[in-house]
Amino acid sequence: MKNLLSPCPNPRLQASWNATQLGLLCLPLSPFLGAVCLGLAMIDTSRQQLDKITRRPLNQGFAILAGWLVITAFFAYDKGAALIGLFNFLPFFILFAALSTLIQTPAQLRQIAWIIASASLPVVIIGYGQLFWGWAGHLTFLWIVIDWQLMPTGNPPGRMASVFQYANLLAIYLIITFILTLGLWIETCQTLQHKNFLSAEEKKLITPSLRLAFLSLTVVSQTLALILTNSRNAWGIAALACLVFAIYLQWYWFVSIFVSISGSVFWSAFGPNPLRQWLRTIIPPYFWQRLTDELYPNRPLATLRTSQWQFAWNMTLAKPLMGWGLRNFNPIYQAKTGEWLGHPHNLFLMLSSESGIPATLLFCGLVGWILAKTILFLRNWAQESLELKALASRQDHFILFTYLVAFFACTLFHFFDVPLFDLRINVMGWLLLSAIWGIVEHKNANIPYR
Repeated sequence: MKNLLSPCPNPRLQASWNATQLGLLCLPLSPFLGAVCLGLAMIDTSRQQLDKITRRPLNQGFAILAGWLVITAFFAYDKGAALIGLFNFLPFFILFAALSTLIQTPAQLRQIAWIIASASLPVVIIGYGQLFWGWAGHLTFLWIVIDWQLMPTGNPPGRMASVFQYANLLAIYLIITFILTLGLWIETCQTLQHKNFLSAEEKKLITPSLRLAFLSLTVVSQTLALILTNSRNAWGIAALACLVFAIYLQWYWFVSIFVSISGSVFWSAFGPNPLRQWLRTIIPPYFWQRLTDELYPNRPLATLRTSQWQFAWNMTLAKPLMGWGLRNFNPIYQAKTGEWLGHPHNLFLMLSSESGIPATLLFCGLVGWILAKTILFLRNWAQESLELKALASRQDHFILFTYLVAFFACTLFHFFDVPLFDLRINVMGWLLLSAIWGIVEHKNANIPYR
């Protein structure tokens, strides 16, 4: 593994950068320590770069959104719940502003990816212990420094959850870590093909072969754990991410294999006979029974996502301007159906029903602007063919692309679930977005990477 702490391009922000790295390393196993470190980094960066942060139009847009969300809280169905719900958004707007100022170079992206990949291994190991070795119980240390509730066979039973409260939360965590680790794995493979381009400093740190071995072990363990979460959304998104990487790298042989395998799995679940029945003798029932929902039959109507989405949309139509207030979907839905759900399993319907259509459009517009500018930035960078002939430049382009894929995967997952109520997932989502925007802003300011 690379050095734990790397230098910051801005020496004045070195303490903030060190705190960020330590926070990300602690975050999966100790959200409390991770939040403390990241909070210190956020405060120190904001203090030193306040003028720069406040002048950025995008940050001003998030400030307007924050103000609107506060106003909606005072018109909420349950004002107390709405005020608590603000903490799932407002601190992360500040975190975004700070980290997008702190993160400036592809080298920082690479360092963050290495830390996240390394920190995922203990999580995966605990998950295996939970499913196969009977690890269970409530482990605490100094009250909230460590607070793990391990169910003996996962939660729900039979689905790996590890140190997360629910399998779907582990699934989205693994999607993000899997994509970043896979990006590092591909980059290392490229490095091995161009050994002569390695700097003397890189050769002293760690050999590419050892990096590849570590990353291979990590990717395989993440993939198996992802399968064991039994999350259909996670399976599909992870497979789609692999396809995107293959197209980017022009690995058309992989595209052909991917289409054949995924087509066979889907045919075994939904295709007509007699081919479907034949495929079911080859493809494990674990996959096609999960896709067809045969593993969990006869679920109450109120627990289906389609029921929740329709209810959330009806709430939106009833109060389209201000919404019903953050965290107000659950009490209203529970009063109507008797089912406790927590959220409507779609972030955008949740926002529209709880904060109104204007706030939802503003939120989507701000995030969409970042993604659009990043895509244009990557396209223009790729067109600079002379620059991309250098291995280092190609790898810098690829690591930014990897982060973009990871954020799109995280966004896609939020169409079917709302995992942001877990601090770790919320931090990682905003980290990806701020890292992407920090690189684009720094480059657009015509400041050379250091």
